[in-house]
Amino acid sequence: MTLVKKDKINGDSLGTGRRKSSVARVRVRDGAGKITINRRPIDEYFVNDQDQKAVTETLAAVELSDKLDVIVRVSGGGLTGQSGAVRMGLARALVSYDEALHDALRDGGFLTRDSRMKERKKPGLRGARRGVQFSKR
Repeated sequence: MTLVKKDKINGDSLGTGRRKSSVARVRVRDGAGKITINRRPIDEYFVNDQDQKAVTETLAAVELSDKLDVIVRVSGGGLTGQSGAVRMGLARALVSYDEALHDALRDGGFLTRDSRMKERKKPGLRGARRGVQFSKR
């Protein structure tokens, strides 16, 4: 069972991706292959090649990189978490765009939520697990 989300006004396909503390709201529409993240081009927003590749490989897996425009609003976390969130949100938006892409995206691992989060700090410790240094004297 897949949840298909479309914009009621202009029919864009929508998808939400999360990774660590980042949230990406992704919108996919027919176009020329332009990817915009927070109103900036992808190569200007994600300067690392690995972050750019995380986003573009989703479109490459379904061979739609030059047929769709992608508009993303992403917030929270760092750049790596944000690129992972965009990757998942884009995959979900592509499934909303065309449900036949679901199997290819599932096999590529694009629809799997990475559940690893930062562990909370515990009382009496300096971090999540790190205690204070023992002093003999």
